[in-house]
Amino acid sequence: MPRLIRSVVRTAAIAGTATAVSNRVSRRQSGRWAQQDQQQQDQQQEQQQQAQAPAGAAPGTSQPAVPPPMPPDDDMGRKIDRLKELGELKAQGLLTEQEFAVEKQKVLG
Repeated sequence: MPRLIRSVVRTAAIAGTATAVSNRVSRRQSGRWAQQDQQQQDQQQEQQQQAQAPAGAAPGTSQPAVPPPMPPDDDMGRKIDRLKELGELKAQGLLTEQEFAVEKQKVLG
């Protein structure tokens, strides 16, 4: 009977160790995969930004995507449309918070 208990304890210890090692390897591997996915997304985003950069701009330098100034018109509907457009550009990451604030002030007067 003591041999049976000893072998059961030994098997449980080995199985527990194997499970712990397996879980650690899985977590490490999924972390590496997540890091690789993030790097690929960053590269794709950089490529898209470079493709959208003006033809005269040097590679690696990005110019802010500030929309053209609003025509002098006091129509409230146009102001709202302009603010929506600015909000979309900001949401897409094409305008910084400062650029958004400056353009918003121009629209609101």
